[in-house]
Amino acid sequence: MVSINSFSQDKDQLPYYEIPDYPETYTAGTMAARMVDALGFRFYWASEGLTEKDLAYKANDDGRTSLETIEHIYSLSKTIVNSTLKQSNSRAKEDLSYSELRSKTLQNLKIAADILRESDDISQYNIIFGDREIPFWNQVNGPIADAIWHCGQLSIYRRSTGNPMSPKVNHFSGKIKD
Repeated sequence: MVSINSFSQDKDQLPYYEIPDYPETYTAGTMAARMVDALGFRFYWASEGLTEKDLAYKANDDGRTSLETIEHIYSLSKTIVNSTLKQSNSRAKEDLSYSELRSKTLQNLKIAADILRESDDISQYNIIFGDREIPFWNQVNGPIADAIWHCGQLSIYRRSTGNPMSPKVNHFSGKIKD
């Protein structure tokens, strides 16, 4: 059974209600951070205000439910943040509610983006699985791109259940229209 807290997300509660302003300079760190920020913004709005019906939805018998997709995005966010914290990843399953998954995912992405934004050398942020270290390059085409992909799935799933994302979300600007 999924625990859903019936509260609306206030823009001051969690990061990524809107995407942060961009830095004045282009560096590897600021570019990587902007990708993570964009993911955070997309996840915030794709996962905002989901109902039990939304969370249980899946496109077909072989697919994941929306909640399982959110769990997967959370696991990807842990890989992203662990890389920036230089920590090894584990596959330990956590029993978290929808709101906990959402909050922890957004917090992970914010921590990672903040570290990347300040970094002069992002090559130090390898993905670590035990003794195996994988270069940061794989972060871009792996967890970051995969999570963005799954945010698109969540958007389609919620539209299918009759609960589309807010039309005020502007993905191009990363802002909410008045």
